[in-house]
Amino acid sequence: MNQHDFGQLVSGRSTGFKSQMLRFFLRVVSQAYQFVIVLRNFLYSRGWLKIQHVNAMVISVGNITTGGTGKTPLVIWLYKFLQQKNIHCAILTRGYKTRRASCVMRRAKNERNTQYTTHNTIDEPAIIIKSCPRASVIINPDRVAGANEAVNRFGAKVLIMDDGFQHRRLARELDIVTIDATRPFGYGKLLPAGLLREPADSLKRADAVIITRCDKVSESGLNEIEKTLQIINPDMIIASSIHSPICAKTIDNTEISIEELKDKKVFAFCGIGNPDAFLNTIKGLGANPVGAEVYDDHYHYTNKDISDICREAMDLKADLILTTQKDFNRLPIEKRKLKTGIPFAYLAVELKIISGEERITQLIKDCLAGKIHILRR
Repeated sequence: MNQHDFGQLVSGRSTGFKSQMLRFFLRVVSQAYQFVIVLRNFLYSRGWLKIQHVNAMVISVGNITTGGTGKTPLVIWLYKFLQQKNIHCAILTRGYKTRRASCVMRRAKNERNTQYTTHNTIDEPAIIIKSCPRASVIINPDRVAGANEAVNRFGAKVLIMDDGFQHRRLARELDIVTIDATRPFGYGKLLPAGLLREPADSLKRADAVIITRCDKVSESGLNEIEKTLQIINPDMIIASSIHSPICAKTIDNTEISIEELKDKKVFAFCGIGNPDAFLNTIKGLGANPVGAEVYDDHYHYTNKDISDICREAMDLKADLILTTQKDFNRLPIEKRKLKTGIPFAYLAVELKIISGEERITQLIKDCLAGKIHILRR
């Protein structure tokens, strides 16, 4: 079952006897999954599963549902915020579906730290490295080992842990969770019957929630999400954000402005957790989408896939082939330079907090002041 069919099934949009039976089976499996998750959280909360501390402040960025909720743009936003304050921080990521765990370092000129690079870095780590060229990015599925390396080897004082809400073994000072406004609570069910990675009331552990893609839902819908979050955790800070398109960038790094995208005939493709959000963004920019191909999340493109995409785009007389930055990083290297006569680009976006930014930044500042004081004693 592909990602689209699975979404139709768990959302209840697919009908018929077969779909009903599949949903019943998934609910049974979901109950077993929920038992394991609730038990694990209980053991951590009681201290029966050990939480490891490191000599640095840890800010976790995570979510409670599968699929893209905007964690990576938030990680980049946090890094740039800390960089402005001249705080030496590192980014920890597990490198989902990266072929091998590795330490990836990027450094600016005249810095003394050794630089390591892996050609197998894909998806989130590759975007983080490109967007934060001076950041120390540690790729390791063992978050504690990665954190210790960042502290002991590279002297990081603050660690940003990407996708860390469920990884409770590493102690953290702040838990910031992203919630996608277009499907905030995973259809109300845990995997595999829904999209929830853990029950929604796990948000009681969160210090802040940033609702992403707020421009894709109505004001009343956004209010309902905020009301639900406040019921779960009245003390939690809630902010709203959008994924703001900056421009489209072609293979040779030429920028196409947002204004230039208007009325262009665009052929789009993506393999991300929320493809509808990407396709709707293209429409919202005023472009003319003439066709699209949607693949499963974290899909690894083959040469044939890209050739088929280019052929279909040419048949539809598209002016531009457009994808996401994550998908662009997964393209076969030789196909990134494919000459099709049609510009091949990805849509560059950034997180823009439209409400609650002052409360979020003050929360980070307050935590920084206390933790850095402890570290310096």
